[in-house]
Formats: sequence, structure tokens, C-alpha cells
Amino acid sequence: MADSKEKLFSDFSPVSTSQWMEKVTADLKGADFEKKLVWKTNEGFKVKPFYRMEDLEGLKTTDSLPGEFPYLRGTKKDNVWLVRQNIQVECPKEANTKALDILNKGVDSLGFSIKGKDVNAELIDTLLNGICADCVELNFSTCQNHVVELAKLLVAYFEKKNYDVTKLQGSINHDYFNKMLTKGKEKENFAQTVKDLVDAIKPLPFYRVIAVNALTLNNAGAYISQELGYALAWGNEYLNMLVEAGVPANLAAKKIKFNFGISSNYFMEIAKFRAARMLWANIVSEYSPICNRDCPNKAEDEECRCAAKMKIHAETSTFNLTMFDAHVNMLRTQTEAMSAALAGVDSLTVTPFDKAYQTPDEFSERIARNQQLLLKEESNFDKVVDPSAGSYYIENLTASIAQQAWNIFLKVENEGGFYAAVKAGSVQADINQSGKARLAAVSSRKEILLGTNQFPNFTEKAGEKRPVEKKCCCSSSNSCEATVPVLNLDRAASEFEALRLQTETSGRQPKAFMLTIGNLAMRQARAQFSCNFLACAGYEVIDNLGFETVEEGVAAAMEAKADIVVLCSSDDEYAEYAIPAFKAVNNRAIFIVAGAPACMDMLKENGIENFIHVRVNVLDTLKEYNAKLGIK
Repeated sequence: MADSKEKLFSDFSPVSTSQWMEKVTADLKGADFEKKLVWKTNEGFKVKPFYRMEDLEGLKTTDSLPGEFPYLRGTKKDNVWLVRQNIQVECPKEANTKALDILNKGVDSLGFSIKGKDVNAELIDTLLNGICADCVELNFSTCQNHVVELAKLLVAYFEKKNYDVTKLQGSINHDYFNKMLTKGKEKENFAQTVKDLVDAIKPLPFYRVIAVNALTLNNAGAYISQELGYALAWGNEYLNMLVEAGVPANLAAKKIKFNFGISSNYFMEIAKFRAARMLWANIVSEYSPICNRDCPNKAEDEECRCAAKMKIHAETSTFNLTMFDAHVNMLRTQTEAMSAALAGVDSLTVTPFDKAYQTPDEFSERIARNQQLLLKEESNFDKVVDPSAGSYYIENLTASIAQQAWNIFLKVENEGGFYAAVKAGSVQADINQSGKARLAAVSSRKEILLGTNQFPNFTEKAGEKRPVEKKCCCSSSNSCEATVPVLNLDRAASEFEALRLQTETSGRQPKAFMLTIGNLAMRQARAQFSCNFLACAGYEVIDNLGFETVEEGVAAAMEAKADIVVLCSSDDEYAEYAIPAFKAVNNRAIFIVAGAPACMDMLKENGIENFIHVRVNVLDTLKEYNAKLGIK
């Protein structure tokens, strides 16, 4: 069989890149290659339409192996990741019951979020009762003022239970800078807290207690290179802080955990995680961490290679979650989970599809778990390590993202480090600018959110559903006033959802009537486009098979009590149909022409002012129509 394949390929002569380019140029028929086929990414680099083996020449990304420094292909030689589910602890007994239940349903990593005022030994005893702590990864988060206390309680609990501490895996999600980014608050002596926390957790060698929550940047709409570049500077700030406080570099690096988000940019996310491990390994290596034990992973110069392993937890993004057509969120999170799994993350949380509008229920949490289990048990993603290695495309993406992220890292370091950048607000300004650009892209459909700004469910009603509001976690004794700029964490769909809710709660649902006439193909295409366009605001859309005359169409629209009449025809026929139709409507409804015909200026001179087509801003246009309809 192999011989026959080799013979088959020998029947075809090799094709050079120049020959491919000649063919592409001929097919473009004079069109500009760069403008037509080269993708100018938001990450700051260009992506070619095709890659060949020669594009791998000179790339360092192809030199490493799984489990070997600099860990581009993974920090381990397998691709087993932990399925994590988070639990908000309101009642420790109920949280314990839930934890025990989901541990029997495929979860092997638990995340507990505990209120600071509730942190005590009794809570820990109740919360972890019956949980085999050396069989499951345990992760905790609590108020910054109580993290050291929590660490000491965990150490005491595990010692009391006589656990072999070398078998315990877990983390405490302490991240001072994340609170600055999200709440705008600074805290005195935070460096001492970090040092005290590392000291307190020393008896648990495999517990990581300093977190880099780059997930927050992802949820704020950051581009991939930004999330990674700032994450590296973020981690380096903590690493440098600990080393300066007297913590050995090998120990300091092993106490840092990275929590990344996963966007819907499938291949780039795979490349991001590969680049992240490589860059972080090189950063840690610069601190010359010394290995004090007999370890097969020790470098010849006694450098601790284990310290250079980036511990990655990944969580699907909330930036692209939607309240309307929410089941589409499962499709989004599935591809996001796939990219993270293929990229070799250590643990993964799939965000339940209903999180945008309610506290996830039992059904949505079950689906989120099973999304990961499907990748493991049915698709066998955990059986292959770094399958993207050697891909001409992904290897080049990895190198490009690494370079862009490294540029951001160097810029932050040259300006005084991550803390100084956050305090000055430059990180927030950069991310918020990207988030604003992405919201604008959603508004104009340059970035698609299925079911929200494109192909909405025409008959869906929100009912009692409302977007989950962000709440302040401050106690009554603390001020909510920000002292540094904060990130804008609005989801991409937020403005469209507000618009549609405005329509739904107004007490009336405007009717948009498609006046289809003339060329069959064009009128159908433009009616479909217009129905999707106007339904994004929650309008009732009425499509039609076609009318013989504009008068007949307008009469049908008025009989249907239409608030909006959309003329759907071909560009050539608008010169004939538009003005008579506009006059027949006679201001009894908003009159719209579907398209941007050559005769647009003439139509405008005759009083027609509404045109919808692919170049208009969908959100702004629909807001304008709501205002004209008196919907507030």
C-alpha cells in the first residue's frame, strides 16, 4: 500500500511557490494579491493564503519535543487535561454535596469560590468532607485579605488528614493586579501578602498560589497577542517581586499559575498556548533557577527546567456569549474547548451556555462538562500530543503571535513593568481600545455573532431573561470608588441585546414588510438580507413572494399595518420602482430601499433617506429606526 502511494505521488511533478503564485495571479485577473488574499490580522501581522514547507525554514518552533524545554509542544509527554468545574460556596454543606456529585460525572478538578468573611477551619472541614484530595485538583479563591489565612487552613487540614502532600495538586487564585484591572483598587503591602502566601503554602509543594488572570483581558475583548503579551509581563512582575523578596527563583516560578481565556479564533488560540509556554520558559530561564534535587529534567548547568513549565488553566470566553439564541453559545464554547485541548492546556473550564443571563443551572453545567468529556471519550483528543506540530500554517502562526506578544512584553518592561503600567492605566487603555474596536466590528457585522447581529431567531422573546449585571464585591466598610482606570467587561452582544430588549419591553412590536418586486433572484436575496437585518432589533418581519406593481405592494403593506416598508428589487429597477413606492407609502411607514444602487443620489433628492446594505452600521441604523418609531 505504501509503495503504491509513493508511486502515485511520483506521477506528479513538484510545483514551486513561484508556479503557485503565477496561477493565483492569473486567477485574480488583475486584482491586488495583498488586498484580496492576505489577511491583516488584529494581532498585528499578516497571514498568507497558503503556506509551504519552505515557510518552516528558520523557525525555532519546530525544534522542540513534548515535555522538553522550552515546552512549546507541551510540559508533559501526554495530552491529559483536567476537567474543571467551579462552585460558588454559599453554604459549605451544599457546595460539598454538589462537589461529590459532579466528581462522579467526569470532573477531576474543582474550583471553590469562598467569601472572605466565611473563611474558617469549620468551613474547610465541611467543604472537603469526603473528597479525596489526592485524587482531584482543588482550586480556591477568596478575598485578598483572607488568602494567607486560607492557605494556612488548607495546610492544617491536609496535615490533620495525614495526606501525602507530594500527591496534592491545587491552587489559590490570588491576583492583586486583577483586582486593580477590574475594580480599580490598590492595596498597601500587597508585595508582602504575596510573600507571606508563598511562605504559608510551603508545606504543599504542588500548590500554586499566585495567579495571572489573563482571562480577564480576554473577556474584555483583548486581541490574542495582547492577552499573551500582557500575561507574560504580569507573570514576570510577580516572579521578580518574589525573587526580590528572597524567594528562590525555582520556588517562585513554581507558585505562579496562568489562567487564560479562549476566544473563538480557533487556529490562533492553538498557536497562542504553544507560544505562551515557549516564551514563559525563556523568561524563567533568565532568572537562572537552580535545581537542588536529582531530577532528570535538570539542565547541565544545574538550571531547574521544571520551574520553567507554565501551568495553564484555560476557560472559554464570556466576551462572545449571547443572551439571545443562547444555545449557539454551546457551539462557540465547543470549538474554543477544542483549540485549548489540542494546544495541551493543563486544565479546562467550559463556560455554561446560559451564564450571560442567569446563574448556570444543572442542565447547562452538565452540558458544559460533557462538552469536554466528548472531546476526551469520543474524539480521543487526550491521546495525541500537539497534533498541530509541523503544520506550516500553525507553526507560522505560533512564531508570529510569539513575536507580537514579545514586543508587548518588552514595551511593558521598558516602561517600568506591569504594576507601573496598570497603575498608569496604559494596559487598561490598550485593552479597552481593542474592546471598543471589536464592539464597533460587531455593530457593523465585521465580526459576526450568530443569532445576535446575523441570522437572529425571528420569533424569540427574552421574556424574563436579562443580562447578568456586574456586582461590586466590596463590603459595606470599603469604598467602591476606583483609584486607577478599569477594564470595560461588556460582552460583544451587549448593545444589540439592549436594543432588542428596548423593542420587546416597549409594549409594541414593529412590523417590517418586504415589498418584493421585479428581478426574482435579487428581490429574494434582498428580502432575506433585510429580514435578518431588521429582526436583529426584534421587529416582526413579513416576507412576500412578490408583487406585480408597487401600488399592490404598498396596499398589502398598509393592510398588514406595517411600520416599515422595505423595497426589495434589483439596482437597475430601483430607478423605476423606488420613487413611486415612496410616494405611495406617503409617510405612513418608514420607507427603506434594500441596497446601495447607482441611482441612490437621485433617490435621496426625491426624499428617500433610508438605505440598508452591507456597508451600513447595523446597530446605529436600528437605533435610528427605534427612535423614529418612538421606541425608547
